[in-house]
Amino acid sequence: MLYPLKLNAAFKDYLWGGTRLRDEFNKQTDIDPVAESWELSCHHDGQSIISNGEFSGKTLAQYIETVGKQVIGTKAPKDKDFPILIKFIDAKQSLSVQVHPDDKYALLHEGESGKTEMWYVMDATPDATLIYGFTHEISHQEFERRIKDNTLLEVCNQVPIKKGDVFFIEAGTLHAIGAGALIAEIQQSSNSTYRVYDYGRVGKDGKLRELHIEKALAVTKLEPPTRKPEPIAKLTAFADYDLTILAQCELFNVSHFDLHGNCSLNAKKDSFHSILVLDGQIALTYGSNSFTITKGESVFIPADMGEYILNGTGEFILTTL
Repeated sequence: MLYPLKLNAAFKDYLWGGTRLRDEFNKQTDIDPVAESWELSCHHDGQSIISNGEFSGKTLAQYIETVGKQVIGTKAPKDKDFPILIKFIDAKQSLSVQVHPDDKYALLHEGESGKTEMWYVMDATPDATLIYGFTHEISHQEFERRIKDNTLLEVCNQVPIKKGDVFFIEAGTLHAIGAGALIAEIQQSSNSTYRVYDYGRVGKDGKLRELHIEKALAVTKLEPPTRKPEPIAKLTAFADYDLTILAQCELFNVSHFDLHGNCSLNAKKDSFHSILVLDGQIALTYGSNSFTITKGESVFIPADMGEYILNGTGEFILTTL
């Protein structure tokens, strides 16, 4: 029988992370800092672990290998592994200024998919900002020069942020999450990142962290972003929830629900559902079974599982293909 899989995250201790994922989202880990929690992942750099039912203790990848790829959905690419990675990000310090490759470049040079992603700002300090593309179009020569002489920030598009903001980061877009941001990220299942500016920070080995100048020069779009940093649509004509469509593209579809009652959803053959709880407490009922999911928890709903009901008060993000 198909059933909803509660997932335990994989964690990352990148130097810019903080403690909010442990303190506010009840993440159980000894690593410090807790920069990222990979909430839905089959990536070899960090995999989700199932915590309930018949497959408890298995990775999500092992579950899919056992029951078959049909649980991902018919919209999933036939020649690829699990296509999506979802994470929480706690940026106590600013992340490096970076760029991700597209599928063509990443498959050739990294052996994996490219990385287009979407950010939902869950919280931000009053002075928090993001870097989102360039302020104006520049040449490859200027880009390379500014990386090498540490003047790149002068041409970066820095955007103030607040809770509820949405950014769609297409592969090739220069970007960086700033200090004080708490982010939910939905992305392609890839860990290919090319760093071009890092504030002169050193890693655990005491050396300056590596820059990836040649690869960044090959993939970066040297222009302002083409999409506005905002949700696609807000729909409020529902009795028990407010719905905001955050992103729609050929890679993923993402919606935010502000729930204050019942919400019935249906996982059909075309796609799995991912439920990521941002706040509150929600009962998930399927058939005659029910369990509670709370702030910081993630659930994988297999494709073709059918109808399920969410009841309670809270915020969650729904991701599908």
